[in-house]
Amino acid sequence: MSRSLGLIDYGMGNLHSVRKAFSRLDKELLIVNSPEDLANCSGLILPGVGAFDPAMECLEKIGMVSSLKDWAEQGKPLLGICLGLQLLFEASDEGKSKGLGLLKGIVRRLPSNEEERIPHMGWAPLKQRKACPLLADNDASNWMYFVHSYAAIPEDTQDLAATAPFGKLGVTAVVWKGRIGACQFHPEKSSIAGQRMLKRWLSWLEEGAQPLQ
Repeated sequence: MSRSLGLIDYGMGNLHSVRKAFSRLDKELLIVNSPEDLANCSGLILPGVGAFDPAMECLEKIGMVSSLKDWAEQGKPLLGICLGLQLLFEASDEGKSKGLGLLKGIVRRLPSNEEERIPHMGWAPLKQRKACPLLADNDASNWMYFVHSYAAIPEDTQDLAATAPFGKLGVTAVVWKGRIGACQFHPEKSSIAGQRMLKRWLSWLEEGAQPLQ
């Protein structure tokens, strides 16, 4: 793709780590602060650290809520990271704001149990549920770094691409629909495994970003 890959800056994402991760893959990112910046982008990254409601308020403040909905409606590539995954859904237990609603479902607080602490923090393996551009089939090295207290529950199970263990449960780790993908963990902080994942996504973009249901 000839145009730039955009990184949305709405004040609640770890932009430095994400930019550094892509820089290691020889890919510089364009910082997106407003809808006008989208004209120069062929793909977008929505990072996120923090709480659901403030994040949605910040996106609204810079005019990106309706723009992201238009972007997705036009079938353009979008990658969400951590809170960026949760914002793609319709709502969250963490707040009262509506999410972007690009994926059907709700974000729930992780269940309390004696086996796991909340927040869920540390390395965990992925269990692949379906093929998608972020994942390599049957890759035993897919251990990723998680920091979260909430997890999305997709209404359509076909949107679920991978889970991660939490106690006796499997929680959403990767979602994918069409050209929209997202991961609950931080690939930019997941060493070589995360770097390989981002490289696979870039390769998918360069090869034409074919949609996958």
